[in-house]
Amino acid sequence: MARWLLLSVALQAQGFYLPGVAPTEYLDGDRVDLKVNKLTSVKTQLPYRYYVLPYCVPKEIHVAAENLGEILLGDSIENSLYDVRMKVNVSCAMLCEKMLGEEEKSSFKRMIDHEYQVNWLVDNLPGTMKYQKTSTGATSYTNGFPVGLKVDGSYFVHNHVQIGLYYHSNSEEFEGSRVVGFEVFPLSLQQEKRGDGKLTCGDLDDPVPRFDLTKEVSVIYSYDVVWIPSPIRWASRWDSYLKMHEGQIHWFSIINSLMIVLFLSGMVAMILLRTLHRDIAKYNDMEADDQGEETGWKLVHGDVFRKPPHSKALAVSVGSGVQLLVCSCVTLVFSAVGFLSPVHRGSILQGMLLLFTFAGILAGYTSARFYKMWKGEDWKKTTLLTALLYPGTVFCIFFVLDLFIWGTRSSGAVPFTTMFALLVLWFGISVPLVFLGAFFGYKKAPISLPVRTNQIPRQIPVQPWYITGVFSCLIGGVLPFAGVFTELFFIMSSIWQHQFYYLFGFLMLVLVILMVTCAEISITLVYFQLTNEALQWDPIFLALAFLYFFLEGRGSGAWGGGGLGQDHIDLWSFLAAFPERGFRGGIPAEPDVWILTGSDAWYFGLYVDCGATKPIITIVTSRARTSTQAGFEPAKTGIKFISHSQQ
Repeated sequence: MARWLLLSVALQAQGFYLPGVAPTEYLDGDRVDLKVNKLTSVKTQLPYRYYVLPYCVPKEIHVAAENLGEILLGDSIENSLYDVRMKVNVSCAMLCEKMLGEEEKSSFKRMIDHEYQVNWLVDNLPGTMKYQKTSTGATSYTNGFPVGLKVDGSYFVHNHVQIGLYYHSNSEEFEGSRVVGFEVFPLSLQQEKRGDGKLTCGDLDDPVPRFDLTKEVSVIYSYDVVWIPSPIRWASRWDSYLKMHEGQIHWFSIINSLMIVLFLSGMVAMILLRTLHRDIAKYNDMEADDQGEETGWKLVHGDVFRKPPHSKALAVSVGSGVQLLVCSCVTLVFSAVGFLSPVHRGSILQGMLLLFTFAGILAGYTSARFYKMWKGEDWKKTTLLTALLYPGTVFCIFFVLDLFIWGTRSSGAVPFTTMFALLVLWFGISVPLVFLGAFFGYKKAPISLPVRTNQIPRQIPVQPWYITGVFSCLIGGVLPFAGVFTELFFIMSSIWQHQFYYLFGFLMLVLVILMVTCAEISITLVYFQLTNEALQWDPIFLALAFLYFFLEGRGSGAWGGGGLGQDHIDLWSFLAAFPERGFRGGIPAEPDVWILTGSDAWYFGLYVDCGATKPIITIVTSRARTSTQAGFEPAKTGIKFISHSQQ
């Protein structure tokens, strides 16, 4: 009976498309809009509107509605004069003729020098150039096509484009045809009008010389349109754009990361199973010398959970780290299942902002729980810092640097209306949610610790050089970075080169490996620090991987080809490009990683103190109580101590 019920439900099931991504069918001869987007460069990272150059401008420019992510990415989608119709091939059609003054020529030269790319859209598909490797035959696509090219000091403008459009038809499923591919091949042609008004675009047998920008006073824009039938279905039309050919490299990176995780797992297992087991056996041996001197971390069990210095800042940082971690994990899950992808422009960035906003309740709850564990009293200030410190720092940096972009009239400048929308998300949603989470956090009972903290702080002995904060940060950052650097390189390369990145499955594995590596590093470092009686272990984990990710962000092309030696790029342009360079290559990317991985490491450092060493602490305290009752006094040592103020 149950099977028949399931079958009846399955027969009634229907597929559906996500909002805004339903296919569009065009009848033969229907107009297919070709829209223009921003001009982008891998050198300056400053996007500009398409019509800042002397292209053919429609009488009325209609700007397409954009989501929050598209605005923050600097998209500027507008209509164009190109007349493209379904299944109607066009050969050497004239678009318009524009006069070129010195200012227009200078604009073209500047764009060509900085390798700007033209970005078009047809039916939400980006115009791409197709390349094929001669060695392997693999096909790859690059977004857009260059404004022009420079050869031997001469500038040539791409004033003619060959537009290749692929369509799929299936009369049994739908009427008309669907666009499933969009390719562009640009050319620079010295065109002339014939007596009948048509242009001389040339061909392979009779080539036309290139259009030399420095020698001409006007430019003629023209285009070809070729419609090509394709067996590719509409649902699979993005596969060729998102296909990656470096799968073996990614798998090698994953295997390399797993080896690091196994190495750390073995080290942690050795510490927890061998060393601690030996200590337990030693304390359970009733024939052991009761007057033996206790050393290492067994001496600091009464101080290990003491309130750390700057506990308020630590609680705020851990809360913000949890907020970032949840935001990152949920974004990756949604991206892996297809809800957020490059197919929907700006959806990933917009989704991350919304998730970060709503994850504020977890930030408030986490910071409140730990601040209460340390018996903090200024809970209002702690909650306010959780809501304002990290988001406020990022927003202030973003706002100040955005002013430089305004100075260059780039489309990447965020409008003040969008700034206001971000403030509404922040103060209208995120801040109240942080206070709501803090309310529930302070309402719960404090976190139970396995031992009672001594009233008098224990003096900290002089630490060996390898226990110092700087060395621990360097060592603690090497292994997490080694586990993710290959995938990080591909991500940074895709961002800086304006390419698609769609390997979210690999990225999820790398994130899991990163979290596990940070956790195991924290367990190892906590043990070695407590073995050397270093009580203040808490703050160190918030700085483990910062330096390595910062250097990788700078070394992945973030500063390469900056154009500082070009005549038209001055200090102002460099500063204007800094927000793009910073927010993509290091600011605030490194603080994000710093807080995220540091919070993960700190959590597991606290866990190993509370859980993994709890049996040892229990035995130590019971043995210490027995020794005191028997009349034994602590043995005196010749260790040189330093005070907390000297740390």
